Amino acid sequence: MVASSAGAELKALATAAAAGAGLVLEDVTVTPAGRRRVLRVVVDLPETRTGGVPLDTVAEVSRALSAALDAHDVMGATPYVLEVSSPGVDRPLTLRRHFARARGRRVSLVMRDGTTASGRLLEVAGDTLVLDDAQVVPLAAVVRGRVEVEFNPPGAQDLVDTDLDDTDLVDTDPDDTDPDVEEA
Repeated sequence: MVASSAGAELKALATAAAAGAGLVLEDVTVTPAGRRRVLRVVVDLPETRTGGVPLDTVAEVSRALSAALDAHDVMGATPYVLEVSSPGVDRPLTLRRHFARARGRRVSLVMRDGTTASGRLLEVAGDTLVLDDAQVVPLAAVVRGRVEVEFNPPGAQDLVDTDLDDTDLVDTDPDDTDPDVEEA
């Protein structure tokens, strides 16, 4: 394992690399893996943004952190593998920032009293979650939440090409011959 001062330095380097790319640091772990270690860094968009973390931005963090690790001796002489990723859709929503990032998505919540709630998360206002159907849930009452995966979310139709006509479906390449069709 990594000493606490080395852990703090690792976290500081990862935080700086993430911030340089406009991201926030979600987690840093170092795990032994045989003769080497795996340094896993999870980065996320700030709470002001929704959507997914672009892969190019994750790669940017990886390059910046790799350069910073090369410049500092925080990982020592033991070989390691650096993995930088973003949280998946199945990440539990536990922090206010997680909920703010999920605005516009359907969520299911588990409350401290054992009840559940679900709906589209419209807003995170102060310390409350505002769901559709006028549900207002105090954030302090939520144990955890999760994003419900939708295969046809609202607005998805806006991404479909509505200018498609019959000519878009016709093969217009005269040199393209179908091997199963005999020519006369």
